[in-house]
Amino acid sequence: MLGIPAQDKDYVVVGSSPEEMLAKGFQPIGQDFPVFLHPQTKEEYALARTERKSGQGYKGFTFFAHPEVTLDQDLFRRDFTINAMAQEINLEGQIVGPIIDPYGGQQDIVNKTLKHVSPAFQEDPLRILRLARFMAKLGDFHIDLSTLRLVKQMVSDGELKYLVAERVWQEFSKGLSEKQPSRMLEFLRETNASDTILPIGLSQLEIFKKTQQLIDLGAHHGQDISIQLAYFLSQIGVAELDQWVQQWKIPNELQQFSKILNRFLKSHPQALEEAKLTLQFFDQVDAWRKPARLEKVMQACQLLGIDTSSWLKRLQAAISVDSGAIAKTIPNQEGTKIQAAVANARLQAIVACL
Repeated sequence: MLGIPAQDKDYVVVGSSPEEMLAKGFQPIGQDFPVFLHPQTKEEYALARTERKSGQGYKGFTFFAHPEVTLDQDLFRRDFTINAMAQEINLEGQIVGPIIDPYGGQQDIVNKTLKHVSPAFQEDPLRILRLARFMAKLGDFHIDLSTLRLVKQMVSDGELKYLVAERVWQEFSKGLSEKQPSRMLEFLRETNASDTILPIGLSQLEIFKKTQQLIDLGAHHGQDISIQLAYFLSQIGVAELDQWVQQWKIPNELQQFSKILNRFLKSHPQALEEAKLTLQFFDQVDAWRKPARLEKVMQACQLLGIDTSSWLKRLQAAISVDSGAIAKTIPNQEGTKIQAAVANARLQAIVACL
């Protein structure tokens, strides 16, 4: 209905049991609830189920799967009405019959509304992040007022403290990669979820707005997640950046890229004009072993209107120094002397570019 290609298929099996699924050759994979892999296609098939809150966070649920559980009951536990629709398939896997839509998802698509299916929405705080991501993805959708009130109440009740870091990053990274990620930040700010989810520096309106502009610019140009995350973290302090990536357990390579771009933006252009400081910067960001990473940082800065061409020249000149050849000229191959000689050669190469 939205013209967005489906990335996968979700199958729900009604009127069956784990025993019957196993007898038909399906392979069980669900630890918390009965999910099975199709014996040929290896696609996931989940038994229709209901759930009851039994603990904190997204894992705190007890699931009930039984042949008597209806499709309507299964769809009732889903997050948004636009995700609570289904169609039947025949034995050949072909879609047959009309859309089964007990909670008005089709009309909400027409009205461009994101609306929770039931009060059970509030039992899983991760759904707040999913809603934020949908705001970034569906740029012309709005949130139903009842859903917005529910989210604000969840935040006020402290539900966000039960979020699991890896799941937060999973949803947040998807949101940064959508077509209008600024809307995700706006939603988190509007619902006060930003106090928990976002770096504290983004509480300053000027920095917040600048960050929104940067991530939307990156999204418009199709930048990957490493650059999108670096743009998101580019306007805050290094210590704050480090605290945030540790809090949400961001993958190490993405952490390093964000820190380098952050440092480069804050150092450019005056502080590193001198060759010695340029060399020191290259040392700090491990330019000798990972020059491609630094080149990517400079390309990301280029998109922000910063001319990094002179920096690229300095980098190319410095990494072109043949450390092996220099080492052969040092008597007894003394390590400290080799290091000093290589550093001096790199320094002279940079000086020649200034």
